[in-house]
Amino acid sequence: MAEMYGKATGCSRGRGGSMHLFDIGRRFYGGYAIVGGGLPIAVGLALADKLQGRSRVTACFFGDGAVAEGEFHESLNLAALWKLPVLFLCENNRYAMGTALERHQSQPDVRAKAESYRLPAEQVDGMDVLAVEAATRRAAEAVRRGAGPYFLEYLTYRFRAHSMYDPDLYRTKDEIAQWKQRDPIPLFEARLREWGLLSDSDAARLEKEVEAEIAAAVKSAEDGPWEPVADLLKDVSTPRPAP
Repeated sequence: MAEMYGKATGCSRGRGGSMHLFDIGRRFYGGYAIVGGGLPIAVGLALADKLQGRSRVTACFFGDGAVAEGEFHESLNLAALWKLPVLFLCENNRYAMGTALERHQSQPDVRAKAESYRLPAEQVDGMDVLAVEAATRRAAEAVRRGAGPYFLEYLTYRFRAHSMYDPDLYRTKDEIAQWKQRDPIPLFEARLREWGLLSDSDAARLEKEVEAEIAAAVKSAEDGPWEPVADLLKDVSTPRPAP
């Protein structure tokens, strides 16, 4: 599956660093600081796949804040018109950075916006791991069958502020505490334990593996060399042609 990560606002984890990752080897075509900027790029990738007869799905992730942008409407319209293999995945955490959805959208039902462009669209409980997996698998299979684009709205929530500079004054601590009761990780863990699929030793081993992976990633970043100054403008501007 070709992947497209285009979230820039309303992101459920608030990790700005994710905007600057790119790995063409894994068909991960980057994140973009421009709100909604990944949407038209995803449509372009899907158009290229269709024109060249490649059997791929482009998965485009974005936040609820991106639905206020013109790119959102233009992208959904063209994807539906041309029946492109795009899976639009909106992580709706209710706040576009710091503005509640109902305060910046006259129609706060994001799924309804997608349906207005004649896309099949679903709302999914984004706090339920299995519901998200099942809906996403079903949507991806529909796109692969050549049915055209599909839209999923994950109804979720972010527990932390949007960024380290966000004072988080637009919601109450009680609201955050209530949503934490539906934290998808402990809820999924409880299900696995109930089904006999996860033991205390399994959980401890997974925690250690995750800690080790994070520590290795941090060390790799800290030990990595600085980019040479000579590369500062590399791929930024087109070289002047020779006279």
